[in-house]
Amino acid sequence: MVNSRMLFDRMPDRSVVTWTALISGYAENGCLEEVLVVFSSMRSLGVKPNQFTYGSTLRACTSMRCLYRGEQIHGCIQKSRLVKDLFVQSALVDLYSKCGKMKDACYIFESMTERDVVSWNVMIGGILKASARGSALMKIVQVHGFIILLGFESHNILTASLIDAYAKCGSVRIACHIYKSMLKSDTISCTALITGYAHEGIYSRDAFYLFSEIHQRHMDIDTVLLCSILNMCANTVSLDLGRQIHALALKCQPNHDVAMGNALIDMYSKSGEIEDANHAFNGMKQKNVISWTSLIAGYGKHGYGHKAIALYYEMENEGLKPNDVTFLTLLFACSHAGLTTEGWECFNNMVRKYNLSPRAEHYSCLVDLLARGGQIEEAYNLIGKINVKPIASIWGSILGACHIYGNMALGEVAARHLFNMEPEKSVNYVVLASIYAAVGLWDHVSMTRKLMEERSRRKNLGYSLFQPTNKKMVLLLPN
Repeated sequence: MVNSRMLFDRMPDRSVVTWTALISGYAENGCLEEVLVVFSSMRSLGVKPNQFTYGSTLRACTSMRCLYRGEQIHGCIQKSRLVKDLFVQSALVDLYSKCGKMKDACYIFESMTERDVVSWNVMIGGILKASARGSALMKIVQVHGFIILLGFESHNILTASLIDAYAKCGSVRIACHIYKSMLKSDTISCTALITGYAHEGIYSRDAFYLFSEIHQRHMDIDTVLLCSILNMCANTVSLDLGRQIHALALKCQPNHDVAMGNALIDMYSKSGEIEDANHAFNGMKQKNVISWTSLIAGYGKHGYGHKAIALYYEMENEGLKPNDVTFLTLLFACSHAGLTTEGWECFNNMVRKYNLSPRAEHYSCLVDLLARGGQIEEAYNLIGKINVKPIASIWGSILGACHIYGNMALGEVAARHLFNMEPEKSVNYVVLASIYAAVGLWDHVSMTRKLMEERSRRKNLGYSLFQPTNKKMVLLLPN
């Protein structure tokens, strides 16, 4: 863009096409502030923008969520001959919907004399973003009806958006039905359905079989699709399938991006292969905060608290700023490794060094850190000092520690809070009854168990998830 700007500045005469080319170039390369500066200069020199000028400038406003400037540009459009232009109106719908002004987006959409696939796509995305799950589903059904009525149902891009919309609303079966009714499915629609399967979390086998079908049909497989499948492998602890996807990724995307590297770290760490996760991390040419946080979380989950802390300091030395999720994983790692001093140091760094406000989840880890180390009184006193409402996991940490260290008084306090917050959760009654049983208060044990029978459901049965070694699901069959 530096060379483009130098060439532009040397031109004696500039037309609207020249100005638009520069604005579009800045927009495509993420120089969003420059887009607005150039647009203002163009207007001040009396050059009238065309539909592509407005489109690129509005896209920049949308990306920055700069509604004020977008509204100013909308005012310019209202005075121009492009007020009814389809391209410009679609960009305005996108601006208002993504900036949270859904009523304005709907007004523009309804006033459009002509609508195409792009405008419908923008509207569907806006409805999903603005509405709650239940109300969004009703609106998506209405939009779907209009699409069929207007004869747009054969457009694959629009169909993929509908599949994505239904899946995000929890209606995966409808999304699957739409997919199967397509005359010719493509990578976008397949990715939308697989992402929907991954979001719901109970359709893993369907997702794996669909992915296998895509591969066998020689359809394009992109990073988004691979990351969605790796996410499902991580959540179902399907290490064998994850390795197959990793092998395919090396063939399809040999120079995979940061998102792919992050997905591999997550998959291997959740599958118990922390060394493979570390190898994936070291093999990344570029890393972001998510990359470092994912490996820190992996170390914490597997009890490598000291490695998690060391990685955090290495991250700081690389010049990356940790976020609140990074500190949450660090506190979790310290809690499960008994690193009380290190955990307090991380918490203080989060608040004082990086000015991050702790959430209830951070305090829950901090309370757990103290309670696990036997400092139950300190943990209880901390709850009274925090400026957020305690969540159930905070009292659960106190109750669990009281069971381990035999502190009946605080155990009763924690249990009372939990009975009010989670009256149907049987484990809280069971733990309190165990505390009473340890000191021989059998009448209290009986009363607690009776209370559990009155208030809670039956205790969920424990179960183990395993995969047979003689029956492996093979995704990547030889072509």
